[in-house]
Parts: sequence; structure tokens; C-alpha cells
Amino acid sequence: MKRNQMSQSKKLTHLDGKEGRVCVSYLLLIEVDSSLMKICLSTSDIFSSGTPPRGKRRVWFADEILTNKQSESAPTTPVRGPTFSPLMRRALGGPVKSPVGSPQIRRTLRPHGTSINVGSLKIVTPSANLIPLDGLPPILTSTGVKGDYTVEEQPSEILLIQELESGRPKPLVFVLNANLLAMVKLVNYVNRKCWCVTTKGMHAVGQVEVVVLLQCLPEEKSFPKDIFSHFIQLYRDTLTVFFCYNYTFVFSPLISEHAGFLYVQSTLQSLQGLPLPNQPYLFGLLVHRAEVAWAKAFPLRLMLRLGAEYRFYPCPLYSVRFRKPLFGDIGHTIMRLLVDFRNYRYSLPMVPGLTVDLEAQRTLIKIPTTGYNELMKALNKSNEHVLAIGACFNETADSHLICVQGDSGQYQTQAISIHNQPRKVTGSCFFIFSSALKASAGYLAKSSIVEDGLMVQITVETMAELRRSLREIKDYTVTCGRLDQSDSQELVCVQWVEEKCTVNKGVISPIDGKSMESISSTKMFQKSEYKENGKIIRWTEVFFLQRGDHPKGGASDSAEHNRLTERIARAFCLALCPHLKLLKEDGMAKLGLRVTFDSQEVGFVAGSNGQPLPARYLNALDSVLIPVIHSRGRKRGDEPIVMELIFYILENIT
Repeated sequence: MKRNQMSQSKKLTHLDGKEGRVCVSYLLLIEVDSSLMKICLSTSDIFSSGTPPRGKRRVWFADEILTNKQSESAPTTPVRGPTFSPLMRRALGGPVKSPVGSPQIRRTLRPHGTSINVGSLKIVTPSANLIPLDGLPPILTSTGVKGDYTVEEQPSEILLIQELESGRPKPLVFVLNANLLAMVKLVNYVNRKCWCVTTKGMHAVGQVEVVVLLQCLPEEKSFPKDIFSHFIQLYRDTLTVFFCYNYTFVFSPLISEHAGFLYVQSTLQSLQGLPLPNQPYLFGLLVHRAEVAWAKAFPLRLMLRLGAEYRFYPCPLYSVRFRKPLFGDIGHTIMRLLVDFRNYRYSLPMVPGLTVDLEAQRTLIKIPTTGYNELMKALNKSNEHVLAIGACFNETADSHLICVQGDSGQYQTQAISIHNQPRKVTGSCFFIFSSALKASAGYLAKSSIVEDGLMVQITVETMAELRRSLREIKDYTVTCGRLDQSDSQELVCVQWVEEKCTVNKGVISPIDGKSMESISSTKMFQKSEYKENGKIIRWTEVFFLQRGDHPKGGASDSAEHNRLTERIARAFCLALCPHLKLLKEDGMAKLGLRVTFDSQEVGFVAGSNGQPLPARYLNALDSVLIPVIHSRGRKRGDEPIVMELIFYILENIT
């Protein structure tokens, strides 16, 4: 080949635009690169209808987090996909259809809707707090194309308020940090104009999502920005704040007269018209500074008192700002004998699911068999002469005792009931058995209503029999009244009941869409984190689909079993660490691992979005998980165990 055919002249940058000899292959590379650029530009034109306004950038979300579908990695209804057992894990380990649209989209976004990146340009930095000192957090707005959103970094509060007041059907979505969103909407709830502000992202750190309904102030024209800061506080405190027994008070100085929120579960209230997150979630009720003692020590009393004040049974789900406190100084109350109001070193013990039914001539104290361990803790810590236990809100009752503190500071007993419904069963907030009754008093036992609870005075002998029956899981009946007046006697019946479990309502498995309702679970708070490529994988929960449970504790509650579960979770996290970025980009931010220990089969299956994981991930899991699972071994008499562990992939914002 001749020399002039192997090289040509071309203006070169490093020669300040002067011509120099270059090889033909160099020119071919430039031509190919130019063609690729044109293809990329034409592709971007398909997805964009023009240049975004200044301050906005276009973002795509791999898992369609903010489309018309419910916002959750796994769908909210069971997926009609393949059914499989742990023994079939290898057969179902082939490629599955990715929820991501096209390959071009996958490269330019970060899934789960909260880590917002376009190519190498980060719109939302991995900061723990994106709330500015002045103004609103970044906001996501839809372009009208499915899955296509823009990020406005300094949104106009005036324009957003106008948009909400004009009847915007969907909530506004604010980005509080790379893993946490706040959804805001103006709603007309029970004839009240309210701000409805909800979180999205708390599930991924092992907590419930929260909903705050604030009644609008007259002529209010600004967002309740303090709620955003409170949500950030909740996110930061996920390892120290535990939402338990459906009542949790969280300090958060928002407005001068308020101290924080009491988080409660909705029961009989209307939820119509509210844009709610996926289950589980709790509603936050504003607590006045003067009410903090009751919110911390005996939240059910405060919750029902709010119901009486605003004529909602059992309580309103909305909060009224700048209201008067419902309680003042603690004063003279029976709770002073049961609660340490100064240092909160001890309080009235609670047993989940325990209720008290007050009926004509009979009182039923119902203790779920699942609450045996908690009851034994209360029994062992109690004074031998007094047994006092707090009850849960009684959803089967049509009315409830409440306690009202008058202007003089005295406490009075009242009752609230469901509107236009006759009162047959009244719930009580606590019960007290006291062995102060003398045998010479002429009474078998004496029962009376004290504040919003039940007091039963019994003899020392009766107390011993009652405690023995509780330890042996036997029903016990106390007859109250005078020895010589059998016609006016009343019964106090302590009954063990098989509780109709309502836990995990609306929760489904990310593996196959299986409903987790009525399946017990335990929240996990990992001390160690597994990080790689700017991502974190966290183990948040374990569901017990099948296990040999006994009221006094079984093999599945042993330390050995707990250690095995932790080893399985650790192996799962370590095996997937190299794949975290790709998993999240493919919209698989919520993962499930179901493990079976049975005499006939031992194995596991892992999945996300209602489908098993693709083969490349299952292969990585096989080599690590199988040895750990088989290390348990088999013992004669071992009962079958099936458990499902839940994991989330997050952005590393620490």
C-alpha cells in the first residue's frame, strides 16, 4: 500500500488547529464516534419533548416508583406468576423479564426512585438532609410520559400551593434525602381541610411509614415545613425509635406549644380520600407539651381523650395546631402508684392484644396465648400484692372508658361510644388486682371503676390462685360481691384466647406476592452494614411462615436458631454485595429470601417484584447459602421451619 493511502492530513487540536498527518483508522474512529453521538441525540429526543426549564433536569425511574401503581418494590396485589417450592429453586433460576423499560433507560437512572442520577451527574447528592434553610426541598414532577420525571431543585412555594388548591389529584413528591420521600396533598377529610403528609422510604430501614394529617390554619398559604424536618429526624433515629404496641411517642419540637407526635394505628376511623402509603403505617397526632407525660407513660389515655374532645371514636386521625392542652399537672391519680413520672424507669406493663370487656354483671379480661411471655415478664416484676397491666384499645367494644381532667385538676370517669350504636360492651384501659381485701370484710371480692380502668380487690389466697392460673395458662374467675347477697354478685373472668391475628395487614412477599397477613414477624436492626459501590444492603425483617411455637417458647426461639438466622442473613448480604448496584438499577431494591427446614426438604428461594431472582444472582447465592443452611443438621423431632427474610438496597448517605 502506498504511503498517501495509509495517512492523510487533518486539523489537530494539540497543534493549535494546524494540519498534521493522521492514519486512516483515526479518521474512521472519528466518523464512528460522530455517528454514535447522533444516535444518542436522536434517542434522547424520543424521550424528551423539549429542553427542560432552567433548574429542572430529566430523570427516569427504573421501578416506576411514582406511576399510577402503588409505590412499592413489590406489587400490592399477588402476582400471577409461576408457583414454586424451595426445591425448585434451580429450575426457576433462569433469566426473568426486567421491570426496566429499555437498555438506554437503565443506563441513565438509578432505581427505587430515591437515588436520582442522570449518567454521571448527580441531581440529588448522597446527603442525609436535602431540606434547605430557606425554601422547600427538591421536588419531582412528571413530564406526562410514563416513568419520566424532572427534578426541580428550588420549587416555587406560591405556585405549588396554587397547584394543590386547584385540586391536583396526585400528591407532590419532595426528596428529603437519597432514600426518603415526602408526599404532600391537600385533602378534604371529614369536612376539614387538611395537609396530608406521608413518608416513603421508612420500610427500607425496618420501620413503618408514617402519615400526618394537619388541619389547615385559616388562610394558610405556606407548607408545614417542620414536618419534613421531623421525617428526617425519624429516619435518623431508626435504630433507636421502636414503634411498638401501636403507640409510640416521638419528641420533635415543631411549634412552640407542641412537643412531638404520638403515633397510633387507625382502627375504626374513615380513610376515604387519603393518599396512603403501603402497609404498615401509623398516623401521627400532635402532642401538646403539657401532655407529654401521658403520651410517654400511658398513651391510650391521651388517645381516647382526644377522641372525646373532637367527637371521633376512638380518636381523630388529624391534628389541630395551637389547641388547648387536654391534661395539666399530673396531680392526684392512681397512675402515680404505677408509673414513674419523673424518670420513667418503670411504667404500666402492656401485653399485646390484651383487652378488657365491661358487660352487665360480667367483666372479661381476654389474654391472647401469644402474649404469654409478655404477661410472665409483668407477673415476675410486679409486687406480690398488686398486679396491674395496661390493656389495648378494644376494637370489638362499642364504647370505651376515658379519663377527663377537670379545671380543678381532678380526674373524672366518662365514656365515649360509636355514634348511633347502643352500648353493650365497654372497653377499659387497664386492670388492677389488689390483695388488700380482708377475709373478715364480708366480701368475696370487690370490683369498681377507677378513672379509665378496673380495680378488683381480692384476698391474699385468691391472688395466689390467680397468679398460679396465669402461669399455667388456665382461665380463672373471681366472684365479686357480698357473701350474703348472691343475687347481686358480679363475675370477673380471666380468659386465655386464641387471638385473631391482624398483624402485617396488606403486606405481601417480594418473592411471589404471597400475603403476609396474620403471619408473625420480627423487625431486625442490624449493628453492621454491608456496603459496596455506594450502596448498602440491610436485613429489616423476618417472617415466620411456619415454626413450632409454644406459649412458653419452643425450639424456634432458641439462641441456636437465632444465630443460624443471623448467619443466613449475613451470607445473603455478602453474596449479593458485588451485585448491589446492578440489582438496584434493575428495580430490585426490595429482596426476599425464603428458607425451608423440613424432614423432606431443605432449601431456599430468593426473589423480588413477585418473581425469582435471575440465574446469575441465584448462582452467587448457592455457593454461599447452601453450606450455611445445611450446617443446621437434622435432629429427630425437629419441627418444620419456614421463614422469610426481607432485605432492602439503599443509597449510602452516611
